[in-house]
Amino acid sequence: MFGLLKKNKPVKIRGYGGDRKYGIASKDVKELIKKGCKLLQLPLSGAHVCLYEDGTIVTEDFFPTLPDNCELVLLSRDQTWSGVVCDIGRLLNTDRHADGLIKAAKGLLSDEKSFKRRKILTDLLQNLEDRSDLESREEDEDWFTGVDVRFKTKSAYMKYNCESRIRGYMKEVDSATNSIQKAKVKEEFSKTSKYLVEMLKNDKYNGKYFDRTEEESRRLCTKEGWFTCQGSFEQKLCQSLHSINPYGSRESRIVFSTWNLDHRIEKKRSIIPALLEALQTHKTADINLNYFYQMLFTRENLKLVHIACHKKGAHNLMCDTNKMFRTSKNARKAKENTVGKRKRYT
Repeated sequence: MFGLLKKNKPVKIRGYGGDRKYGIASKDVKELIKKGCKLLQLPLSGAHVCLYEDGTIVTEDFFPTLPDNCELVLLSRDQTWSGVVCDIGRLLNTDRHADGLIKAAKGLLSDEKSFKRRKILTDLLQNLEDRSDLESREEDEDWFTGVDVRFKTKSAYMKYNCESRIRGYMKEVDSATNSIQKAKVKEEFSKTSKYLVEMLKNDKYNGKYFDRTEEESRRLCTKEGWFTCQGSFEQKLCQSLHSINPYGSRESRIVFSTWNLDHRIEKKRSIIPALLEALQTHKTADINLNYFYQMLFTRENLKLVHIACHKKGAHNLMCDTNKMFRTSKNARKAKENTVGKRKRYT
């Protein structure tokens, strides 16, 4: 009698290899499997049902708790399902440039309600036309749209892009001269700036950070051109796992321009003021230019971050006063040796 009172529950079911869903109403799992096998032409023996979302096996006790129109997957005896990641995994195992892949991804995206899964599918679609394996202007003209004709390869432009950012930091250092009132301090600051410029020239303005043709220890990307967000200034890793390959498409190159080479110890709030303060009572020869160079222009203090991870508020981190000045031994060295004999930071 109890079985006759059971209400039919409507669900949506699909097979392991298909994207098409079918509506079925049944009073229990046994009836659901029987109807599903008939509809999808699967052998009844060993057939089982699980949640599309996470692969949880649907039992008789679990079935009544399912919401109406819940998405399920009907599997044969030897088939398993670990959730929506299976769909994505099957897509990634096919030809990345196949029309079928694009159609399948768009189909999933149009029917997907989960924000996180929509993000995954959107990122997948954005990278389907990835042309990161191409390097020259002749091979990928679209990538170079809006890029000066003097750049013949992607790596050359990306190197220039990084150099431009570093040059911009040096300009901010130079502009601090305008705030100096004392003539002697201004003179010493001018000397310091010139030394820093020479150090940058020797390191080619650290353009290596964005150049995928550089050695692994010198660049911030993979050899294919993928960059990973290093997280906000106070974090060790990016919590959102942001990544991008500006070598892949023109759109990605443009979006990458919004990523920041962020100073952990801030340039304007901490480093430049500390340098100015040090020069109030010390000469350039007394200043540890290696330390300030590292803080201003190298990965010792720079982090590559996605715009969402770039915190513009005060970092509340200060320069290390124990490293700002030379030791007495170093102070006796000729100032012209500062650039040539310093130990480079790479």
